[in-house]
Amino acid sequence: MSKEEDNKAVVGRWFTSFWGEKCDLSIIDEIAAPDMLLKYSLHEPRRGRDDIKAFMTAFREAFPDLNFWGVTDLIAEGDYVVGQWEGGGTHTGPAFSDFLAGSLPAATGRKMHFTGTTVLRLKEGKIVEELGLDDGVSALTQLGLIKTV
Repeated sequence: MSKEEDNKAVVGRWFTSFWGEKCDLSIIDEIAAPDMLLKYSLHEPRRGRDDIKAFMTAFREAFPDLNFWGVTDLIAEGDYVVGQWEGGGTHTGPAFSDFLAGSLPAATGRKMHFTGTTVLRLKEGKIVEELGLDDGVSALTQLGLIKTV
């Protein structure tokens, strides 16, 4: 397989095992670089395996049905893989204060569903960066954290 095909296989596993319906945090130690950067518009940037694990643990406690999935084939060039996705979840868990635009009290029952595009950079088979551009306005509006006219 080519480098691009290898990288797409790693990212496919990441999307399924980290962002998918059931999160397996061991995937972080397996395919994330020790100092991986995870950055999306809704949250503070996360750096390193422990920080990313803490983020996902809290996110999934607050949104137990959290699930994201790819909507097109992955595109790879050199060290980069790009994926388009959609997903969301229902806030039925504890209070959640990780959104940059505000916090949710416990168990609001509010649902979010939104889309995005993510660019991942790999080095020697490990993910070193995941930079996402998401429709955060939709998610935050659905969660009642921002109001649109």
